Amino acid sequence: MRKTTYIQAINEAMRDEMRRDESVFLIGEDIGHYGGLFRVTRNMMEEFGERRVIDTPISEQGFMGMAVGAAMVGLRPIVELMYMDFFLVCADQIFNQAAKMHYMTGGLVNVPLVIRGQQGGGKRYGSQHSSSVESTFAQFPGIKVVAPATPYDAKGLLISAIRDDNPVLFLEHKMLYFTRGDMPDAEEQYTVPIGKADVKREGKDLTIATFSYSLLQTLEAAEELKAEQGIDIEVVDLRSITPLDMESVLTSVAKTGRLLAVHESQANAGIGAEIVARAYEEAPYLLKAPARRLGMAPAPIPVSKPLEEELLPWKKNIKAAVLEMMR
Repeated sequence: MRKTTYIQAINEAMRDEMRRDESVFLIGEDIGHYGGLFRVTRNMMEEFGERRVIDTPISEQGFMGMAVGAAMVGLRPIVELMYMDFFLVCADQIFNQAAKMHYMTGGLVNVPLVIRGQQGGGKRYGSQHSSSVESTFAQFPGIKVVAPATPYDAKGLLISAIRDDNPVLFLEHKMLYFTRGDMPDAEEQYTVPIGKADVKREGKDLTIATFSYSLLQTLEAAEELKAEQGIDIEVVDLRSITPLDMESVLTSVAKTGRLLAVHESQANAGIGAEIVARAYEEAPYLLKAPARRLGMAPAPIPVSKPLEEELLPWKKNIKAAVLEMMR
């Protein structure tokens, strides 16, 4: 085993798949000569050339439409959106075309497209560069949504996403990029299945279902609550939003009897609401206290660091929610 960063894990996944499969190519703004805004595609143009690492103008509609068309005729594009907020510029290409094309052609046409890039708060980038979009994408059948929190899961899930014949949204939180984690040797090949959660911490008093950077905040909160209050939290890393692994969540709730869903997008109509609703629909008898959701407050993310931290459902707010549920 070795330690590597989240950025390096994503870079390795793309390199491995581009070496294995010549139909895989990258496209997006500043990904080639510059190596990406966060340097995720660093040095990839040098290895694969300008025909497979394509720098584009600032035109999300144009390069997303090009990628959808390329996927429809057998290529496997990986599109980088510099900030996930910018998906609104090319929403028609994603939701009306890529997500629906397999259905509309009666299964004759696949769209093996990966849309990847960073989202979320924590860097004081303001309301147009800090959105969390997973709940919006989950509203559209035909596109899978994954949001890994560790370097190991990031590499394995990205390889699975590239090999998938469906469009996949691959969400990278900006606060995860320089985190480090255990990884197999670079030569060792592995995948992580889309749609399968993972228990990152065993516990007996309360289940927290979460993903992406919220996982790291939750794990810190869980350790502090154990030390300070003796509360033993089980942490389920969803990893995938669509499809959603409710079986793993409910298996955990069967142990703890309590459920809190934590995510960085707004609580209103968020994926946490879906998790809580399905818990009540599918297994209400497992709950010995009301299930809850914890998301961002309903406001645009401010540039101010103190205000941003107050809005986001990070460690302080997670601990407060758990203490209320354990009363």
